[in-house]
Amino acid sequence: MKTQNPIFDHPTLQLLEKCQKINTLKQVHAQMITTGMTHHTYPLSRLLLLSSTFTLTYALTIFNNIPNPTIFLFNTLISSITNHSDHNHIAFSLYNRILTHSTLKPNSFTFPSLFKVCGSDPWLQYGRVLHTHVFKFLGPSHDGFVQASLVSFYAKFGKLSLSRYLFNQISEPDLATWNTILSAYTHSAASSGYSNNNGDADFSLEALQLFNKLQNSQINPNEVTLVALISACSNLGALGQGTWAHAYVLKNKIKLNRFVGTALVDLYSKCGCLNLARQMFDQLPERDTFCYNAMIGGFASHGYGHLALELYRKMKFEGLVPDNVTFVVTMFACSHVGLVEEGYKIFESMKKVYGVEPKLEHYGCLVDLLGRSGKLKEANQRVQEMPMKPNAILWRSLLGAARIHGNLEIGEVALEQLIQLEPETSGNYVLLSNMYASIDRWDDVKRVRRLMKDHGINKTPGFSLVETSGAMHEFLMGDRTHPFSKEIYLKIEEMNRRLQEYGYRPRTSEVLFDVEEEDKEDALSYHSERLAMAFALIASDLNSPIRIIKNLRICWDCHASTKLISVIYERDIIVRDRNRFHHFKDGTCSCLDYW
Repeated sequence: MKTQNPIFDHPTLQLLEKCQKINTLKQVHAQMITTGMTHHTYPLSRLLLLSSTFTLTYALTIFNNIPNPTIFLFNTLISSITNHSDHNHIAFSLYNRILTHSTLKPNSFTFPSLFKVCGSDPWLQYGRVLHTHVFKFLGPSHDGFVQASLVSFYAKFGKLSLSRYLFNQISEPDLATWNTILSAYTHSAASSGYSNNNGDADFSLEALQLFNKLQNSQINPNEVTLVALISACSNLGALGQGTWAHAYVLKNKIKLNRFVGTALVDLYSKCGCLNLARQMFDQLPERDTFCYNAMIGGFASHGYGHLALELYRKMKFEGLVPDNVTFVVTMFACSHVGLVEEGYKIFESMKKVYGVEPKLEHYGCLVDLLGRSGKLKEANQRVQEMPMKPNAILWRSLLGAARIHGNLEIGEVALEQLIQLEPETSGNYVLLSNMYASIDRWDDVKRVRRLMKDHGINKTPGFSLVETSGAMHEFLMGDRTHPFSKEIYLKIEEMNRRLQEYGYRPRTSEVLFDVEEEDKEDALSYHSERLAMAFALIASDLNSPIRIIKNLRICWDCHASTKLISVIYERDIIVRDRNRFHHFKDGTCSCLDYW
């Protein structure tokens, strides 16, 4: 019969586990010394672990007085230190002591804690060096926990393809590892904001496919998994799959905590279902700043600036302190409905009321707020007087405002700065080209296009996504690759015919080329959102809203024609472009032509 080691049940050790104050722990430590327990590894490991929760200095004092600490004790202390981000340098100092020790060497329990430290600045650079140590000390076939920590490190390091490669090498990943790779994909997609290119859509689709693989394993998802899944659906605007995820949460009795709840608020907001987002927000038993940010951001992107401001005030009334994101989404809400005074007050309150120094993104919101309202000189002055160097996003806001209000002088200044900061971004040139084209200055349009050619730049292709029957369909401008392409183009002809009957005339100034009017009209007819809309009119239920996601800003002509299409076909049409949502209904748009 196997006997139990009496050291594990020693009364002094039981007292140690109950310590809630450092003074009590010191008294128990004294008893451990007198009873000889400090000569045993396990009691020492518990003492180190518990003392580090009170004060790391005391834990280090204990450790430095151990004559010959084992690798187990080194690992215990390193692991406990990683919970104190301010002392990560001590973890690496201990690791160096292991490397210089004559008989000790790191093992599978040493590296996961160190890779955890390497997941953030300034320690990211050490992660790859540490990876070589894994091969040196553990060989190519190392422990699953080490492999999982490598997956996490490279995901945080921004090396998603390498992280995925390492993930694929694990024969049976645990739930934490699944969550790491799923979250990495959704984070990579979300970090690029509303679809700027195909990359973020690809990341989100990959997350959905990974979740399907997880379901085929023997592992049950938890709250973290569902947050990643719902976030992927949000980035794609995949309402059908997102509502399935919501149903999965309810059916499997997964806790609807504030993290899952916030993800669902964000999902319904980004899929154009603002009422459902608000219902979810109101149902949450516990709401933090992140929840409020998601809901305020939802109101902002849908053009409900007054509701966003109301929620911002309610958040402060409930005692929650606004963070950097709160200020951004609330000012964004003001900017898109022309609430200049309110947005300006929020900017001023950051430092005066909350002691928060405005960052670049906040100045960007202020410039956008002033510029959109026509106060271009004031916006330009703010750019010149900023305490930090303006970035490309800020200059692009100024360029966009200059384009809206036809201020060529400021537009040209903004483009000059953007060419220096982002010489390869096509959208900057296109904005100014549109300004020239709108007033028939075709020589200047050609000059800008020559600039693009000299820099080897091609215009970013526009694409639109539309969901029908739970499946996502993607369209490019002039796309003829869809299986229903013939039917789609016949529908486009019908749409154009009926638009003309309603007195619609194409706004050909949106076309950048000095070509025949008829060719310009064709170019406008085959914009990606028109093709997506035509397909939805063919394939979707007559009573359901049409939901389209576009990677670029919707053009004036498509905006004007979509308002009429909502009347002609008696359909609600919701378009999410790179700036905001547009709800088209009965011939009007929620943005009131202010976007």
